[in-house]
Amino acid sequence: MFNKLSTYSYREQKNKKYRLLRIFIFILILYIAYNCFTTFFFSVWVVENNTMSPGLNEGDRLVFSSFNPPWNINKENAIPFNRGSIVLVDMKHGMSQNMPLQILDGIVRFFTAQRISIFSVREQYYIKRIIALPGDEISMENYVFRVKASGSLFSLTEFELSDKPYHTSIPQVPDIWNGSIPFSGSMDTIILKADECFVISDDRSNTNDSRTWGAVLPSQITARAVLRFWPLNRFEIF
Repeated sequence: MFNKLSTYSYREQKNKKYRLLRIFIFILILYIAYNCFTTFFFSVWVVENNTMSPGLNEGDRLVFSSFNPPWNINKENAIPFNRGSIVLVDMKHGMSQNMPLQILDGIVRFFTAQRISIFSVREQYYIKRIIALPGDEISMENYVFRVKASGSLFSLTEFELSDKPYHTSIPQVPDIWNGSIPFSGSMDTIILKADECFVISDDRSNTNDSRTWGAVLPSQITARAVLRFWPLNRFEIF
């Protein structure tokens, strides 16, 4: 009897270890698949503020595409974004970070559906609108940008060059404000380099964009918004 119980106990312990190992392997595979999916395909992001109002409000939930099939690529510039696209900008892209912390951050984001990060997400990822591509000539007057596309003979407003219509929030500022400051409503003409894009907030009173950062690299634009699924009454395909 004792031998039977001993054998049974050993088998149970062995089976329990195998079950734990299978659960661990399953979670590991799920974690790797999740990270691959969000890196190369789609991810969900919550709008954290109103810098993209009136089009996007705080609390809106968007699906971003991390990959771009050939039919979405801008043929002229061979980059996967168009003027007017809502994009996700990673301001720390390419900066060296502690690898163990990056792995830990990935695990935390995985189990919290990207709601919690050990890094300051507010200081890294930004939802913006791209209005100018490499080689474009841009200027701003009364918070509206004019863009002369690379190779074009004339300039158009940012709205005319966008695939889809959108609206901006224009602040009221005193006439005595210096026109050289980013939130004054005007900007001298600049020409983007071959590796530069210009991203902007729809709420033009917010200056946390290329008006203060300067132009961003195409590699810093890591995803493009494809739809808003929440709130349901504002469902929209971009």
